[in-house]
Amino acid sequence: MNKTKLWAPWRVGYISKARRSSSSACIFCRIGRGKLDSENHVVTRKNSGFSLLNRYPYNNGHLMVAPYKHVGRLSLLTKQEWAELLDLTNDAIHRLDKVFSPHGYNVGINLGRSAGAGIPGHLHLHIVPRWVGDTNFMSTVAGTKVISQSLEAAHHLLKKAGNRGGMDAKKKSRRASHKKSA
Repeated sequence: MNKTKLWAPWRVGYISKARRSSSSACIFCRIGRGKLDSENHVVTRKNSGFSLLNRYPYNNGHLMVAPYKHVGRLSLLTKQEWAELLDLTNDAIHRLDKVFSPHGYNVGINLGRSAGAGIPGHLHLHIVPRWVGDTNFMSTVAGTKVISQSLEAAHHLLKKAGNRGGMDAKKKSRRASHKKSA
């Protein structure tokens, strides 16, 4: 099948920036150290990692979870870091459920360039919301995926959706019940 072109002039900024930046620069390390959460579409931060919208999503609401630590293998994370990444993943799914009500999810990690990792040195999880019938004539006939909402609008809604009651909420609940009994 011949694929047609979809003009995407907004990508030129990313391409130009990528050419200028050093090949060793890691987007996850830069965003993890940075303070520009709205600009970088960071949804949640915890001690070991953070979640953010994928700038080049497969579907509306496509989130990623990354550790602050620059590692390309799961075995280089502590059990606590891995547990917190899974907690961030659960939080992401809760927010997506609340905002977009998808029918399901693809959750995965691409380890190594041959497995599809675009940034093989810094592992990250993908959380892709899915809906029955989310492929349509554009992807089937034209080989083009239509994303129905801007990243800014999705980021605003996901930030507003709040915490799902993960580890932080459990600690707060325990503290509150402990204060009542004291």
